[in-house]
Amino acid sequence: MYKGKYLCVYCGASERADPAYYQAAEELGKLIATNGFNMVYGGGRLGLMGRVSNSVVEHGGLVVGVTTEQLDEREGVQHGLHELHIVDTMHTRKLRMSEKADGFIIMPGGYGTLDEFFEILTWKQLGLHQKPIIIANINNYWDSLIALYNHVIETDFARKEHTHYVQVENTLEDVIKAAKQLLR
Repeated sequence: MYKGKYLCVYCGASERADPAYYQAAEELGKLIATNGFNMVYGGGRLGLMGRVSNSVVEHGGLVVGVTTEQLDEREGVQHGLHELHIVDTMHTRKLRMSEKADGFIIMPGGYGTLDEFFEILTWKQLGLHQKPIIIANINNYWDSLIALYNHVIETDFARKEHTHYVQVENTLEDVIKAAKQLLR
């Protein structure tokens, strides 16, 4: 059963994005908590990161944040988390989040989100984990990334079986449904 499992949410910290993405982050947080999941994420208070974590807590889920001293000084950390870990490097941060996670959700974001996605995807390719990776393609935000992902496979820079390493969903309800199916 998936109850109590941790979903790692990678998403943006920008405060300048379309309000629709902030609303989606709040809805995702609600869906995570009300469907029995908990969340691990980068610990930030800004952008989608802050919105999704607040919403999980508000709806009764547990949230674990992992950040670095540098990010804490630059962006600040979210208050009200059940656990907050401040680590020395970004590498340690990403490793800690991945260790806590049972699965990964990729929400809209910037370069940091892309970095996290590609690292967790590469780790899966190398056999370092077999956890589900779900792209939340809200408002077709990730269409270009999905095209690139498929292009890498079609041009044989990744194996055909890697097509199944990532699941793409266009609604948050389908993201949670996929998480439930993949984490049974």
